[in-house]
Amino acid sequence: MDTSERSVSVWKEEVTPLAAPPLEESTTADVCIIGAGIAGLTSAYLLQRRGVNVVVLERGAIGGGQTAQTTAHLASAMDDRFEQLIRFFGTSGAQLAYESHAAAIDTIEAIAQGEGIECDFARLDGYLFLGRDQDPKDLDKELDAATQVGFPGVEKIERSPLQSFDTGPCLRFPQQAAFHPLRYALGLVAAVLRDGGRIYGGTAVSDVEGGDVPTVTTETGLTVKAKAVIVATNTPFNDRFSIHTKQAAYRSYVVALPVPELGVPRALYWDMEDPYHYARLHRLRREDGGYSEMVIVGGEDHKTGEEDDAEERYARLEMWARERFPVSGEAIARWSGQVMEPVDGLGFIGADPGHSKNVYIATGDSGQGMTHGTIAGMLLSDLIAGRENPWADLYSPRRRTLRAVGEYARENLKVARHYAEWLERSPMANADAIPRCGGAVLQRGIHKLAVYRDEGGKLHERSAVCTHLGGIVHWNSEERSWDCPCHGARYAPTGEVLQGPAVKPLEEVPSEGEGMEVLETPELPEPAEALHRKAS
Repeated sequence: MDTSERSVSVWKEEVTPLAAPPLEESTTADVCIIGAGIAGLTSAYLLQRRGVNVVVLERGAIGGGQTAQTTAHLASAMDDRFEQLIRFFGTSGAQLAYESHAAAIDTIEAIAQGEGIECDFARLDGYLFLGRDQDPKDLDKELDAATQVGFPGVEKIERSPLQSFDTGPCLRFPQQAAFHPLRYALGLVAAVLRDGGRIYGGTAVSDVEGGDVPTVTTETGLTVKAKAVIVATNTPFNDRFSIHTKQAAYRSYVVALPVPELGVPRALYWDMEDPYHYARLHRLRREDGGYSEMVIVGGEDHKTGEEDDAEERYARLEMWARERFPVSGEAIARWSGQVMEPVDGLGFIGADPGHSKNVYIATGDSGQGMTHGTIAGMLLSDLIAGRENPWADLYSPRRRTLRAVGEYARENLKVARHYAEWLERSPMANADAIPRCGGAVLQRGIHKLAVYRDEGGKLHERSAVCTHLGGIVHWNSEERSWDCPCHGARYAPTGEVLQGPAVKPLEEVPSEGEGMEVLETPELPEPAEALHRKAS
């Protein structure tokens, strides 16, 4: 099953993800890495360069997951703003966050240069400006916070260099960057293989068991025994509760629009609206050897599974872009991706919080997956080697950020409300209204069914109960997927897992009439009840 998104990013138009061979026999390694995105591949590269033998397992194609859906901003100017990070972590913690992201950009640059990876890496300025009707004091507060954490060269200027739109006062952050994420990722693959690492695609993992000799088991029953395991799967599937109560899955949308060559200053552009917008320039390589200039604009985020209005969000993004950039034609591409938002704004990188010995996780990219993923590789390679790292406590998955307790409560109350869907009747009575290539949740007695009608008109029925912690999935018509609003698990139309934390596919449904006498009103599964109590 292809785990990529249905919408195709400009990166995948230029570079096809690598269809690496699957694992065909059980094996051993020093470190087994699950997930071949930026976090997993950076970890593999840095470990292999230290002489640590690695095996990388990826469910789908190499570079076919969320790394292919990014807009590839490389920023040490934080998405969650320095003012907020100081409030949550203090000035010293916010300073470490800045320094880690700056070091990640330096590391990407050094690897690209050292390995000769042609990934269009370029240093750029980043410009942060106000949204509509926002208080100019918000910029001053962020400038003061950035200065406190020691961000060199940050300054407030009258406007960004855009000639097509007056942003008004903005902050200029120097030494940011951009690159082509898939070209870089596949460059890492080549270097890992050269150094003796092994990378397998089409290999789904069903279980991770920690201990003195951790064991990774695939869906086909093969095993990889190692001294350490890294779970770098966007969101960890081996942890059932602790991490998933501290972060939430969001969908973010992207459009790529043509602009005149050299018509827009090359930079990163961000506004402060909620949800905010972010833009960058990219030169698309054409088959004739030439280039097409485009602006890539992202935003319009919403919690995964809670909305099904992608067309409206793409339209709003395009309108936002056309008001600010000299767009010269119709959209070239559009796509969406999944972002894990931790309640305190920083990723979770380190030892498994479930106390599974010698197992490590990397998650919580908070919209900065390329730098967070690189930080993960740097930090985890140190932890596995027994080296001290100044970022270890800051990114620890076991941390508790007391000042973020309000955000923690809000996100988990949303989850609790979604579990109440168990007690609600599904609005659609039968499958007659489901169009071809469409889906809906239907009610059969006490059972909720995820029903999909394929292109040929055939209906496919699976249970609508997420196999992670029992939430009710929702249909995503843009990606043609079943998305769980509780913790972000996603499934193909016919029930196969596309994205964790779920491991098992949606279950087969009982025959009509079966089980209807069991309960007049269904009860929440025990894990969901426990989570409901914690959230309340």
